[in-house]
Amino acid sequence: QVQLVESGGGLVQAGDSLRLSCAASGRTFGTYSMGWFRQAPGKGREIVAAVNRSGSSTYYVDSVKGRFTISRDAAKNTVYLQMNSLQPEDTAVYYCSAVGPGGTYDYWGQGTQVTVSS
Repeated sequence: QVQLVESGGGLVQAGDSLRLSCAASGRTFGTYSMGWFRQAPGKGREIVAAVNRSGSSTYYVDSVKGRFTISRDAAKNTVYLQMNSLQPEDTAVYYCSAVGPGGTYDYWGQGTQVTVSS
């Protein structure tokens, strides 16, 4: 089992930056690929970014490429999402997730709200 706790959300203005953190505990953090998802009001949950176990490979949805950066710190059992040039359309609840043994995102945090005002 893996427990995930997100932090770092908040209310910012368009153009501002935020850094989300996801602290993992439980089974060995380094064995999991990790992802950040978001869910805006009235919409489905979408993947925003992902990073593999070693941190050597990343994925970003097109809408955040060049603005968001995902990274992980194995020593701190933490994955980060640096979000720059935030826009109102980035407003959502952001979730951290870890890939389980079956290859799917099985473990989820409670979410952190990000609100971007225009």
